Amino acid sequence: MSKQIHFNAFEMNCVAHQSPGLWRHPRDRSWEYKDLEYWTDLGKILEKGIFDSIFIADVIGYYDVYKGGNYFALQQGAQIPVNDPLQLAAPLALATKHLGIGITASTSFEHPYTFARRLTTLDHHTKGRVGWNIVTSYLESGAKNISEGGLRRHDNRYDVASEYLEVIYKLLEGSWEDGAVVRDRERGIFAHPEKVHEIGHKGKYFEVPGYHLSEPSPQRTPVLFQAGASGKGKLFAAQHAECVFVAAPTKDVLKKYVQEVREQAAEAGRDPKKVLIYNLVTIIVDETDEKAQAKFKEYQQYASYDGSLVFMSGWTGIDFGQYAPTDLVKHVETNAIVSAVEHLAGGGKTWTIDELAKFGGIGGLGPIFVGSPTTVANILQEWVAETDTDGFNLAYAVAHETFEDIVEYLVPELQRRGVYATEYKEGTLRQKLFGDGDRLPSNHPANQYRDIEKYKQEHPIDGSLFSQQRVEERATA
Repeated sequence: MSKQIHFNAFEMNCVAHQSPGLWRHPRDRSWEYKDLEYWTDLGKILEKGIFDSIFIADVIGYYDVYKGGNYFALQQGAQIPVNDPLQLAAPLALATKHLGIGITASTSFEHPYTFARRLTTLDHHTKGRVGWNIVTSYLESGAKNISEGGLRRHDNRYDVASEYLEVIYKLLEGSWEDGAVVRDRERGIFAHPEKVHEIGHKGKYFEVPGYHLSEPSPQRTPVLFQAGASGKGKLFAAQHAECVFVAAPTKDVLKKYVQEVREQAAEAGRDPKKVLIYNLVTIIVDETDEKAQAKFKEYQQYASYDGSLVFMSGWTGIDFGQYAPTDLVKHVETNAIVSAVEHLAGGGKTWTIDELAKFGGIGGLGPIFVGSPTTVANILQEWVAETDTDGFNLAYAVAHETFEDIVEYLVPELQRRGVYATEYKEGTLRQKLFGDGDRLPSNHPANQYRDIEKYKQEHPIDGSLFSQQRVEERATA
């Protein structure tokens, strides 16, 4: 039996997202990103197409690497202006019944104590359909604007993220026991205080002594998304992520990535098949190959050369504006998205700056598949068979036309072939994706914090000063 194919929709609370310049297209709606109707309409389209989720990207900061400033980012609407992604979860949840809602938030800009409450609130409001895309951020401009002076080094950001997740797990998984909230009207007991615990965390980067502010939500910890593709990022994903997003431009690059993540997940004691991997792709589909190619050529007329290089420069940390269009892209050590540099410089293809700009003009760093439903379905099945990827994170060229075309033309063809879902499973997002219940599995690192008092007793030194004090208090009681 052929492997099932999963789809996510790749979006952002901004104009045009990965296709700079396409906001000028007469049928494009992305300039309506400020309106709730834009998002509720999109949610209904995606749910009709049985998409796993809508994955809402985000950046804190702006792209100011290209030609030494943010002039072209502002001029082209290249992910600026950009609005908050978390506030989209509630309207999307109200407009849909099954669609997962993945939001992006950075461990570099959100304190884990306050963010844990935001996560729990989102999971309550969506009845367990929310996911968290864990990012460490890559724009220097963001760090400078919150008084940090600049980003930590790339690998150090993952060290911070690891402790950040430890705090999140302690709060969401361990602070409130399952039986803490009873809502006993007769006895006047809403919650049993003895079943609500301080987490007592005192680490290298964070000190969080107290209780989680919110009662447990359907999933406790939302489904964990992650997009790290560097060496450090892949290890982080293998240890923590349930859904992993990558932007591999070729099958060879993707196959190697998938194999490495699955091997590292197994080494971490996790089931490698329970880590779903989605590759970034843009699909232009129509009734026939000729119509699809004509549509693609039409879209290309609106792509922004400068806007594309704004993104490429921001993602890689390399100012491509300093080179001639015929110059070749070379590997340069940067503090931005290391994997982007590795994939472009080491993916088996030699790029000129002009080719890079045209490649990134629609859909960003992922490949573009153009054709009839039969043609595109063949390509997708080929990529899945040769790389072992689980699905595709779909960028759009024209909102919402790209997703409407996929739902109208491509999804029925994949369903006809038996490689795409025909209906949603019931339950939370985690249950829909994996079928193993609402909570993180016992082989996930979060499991060790579920009995937080036991954890504090077993880790009195490298855990927390607060837990050390509690151990001593119990010993003398």
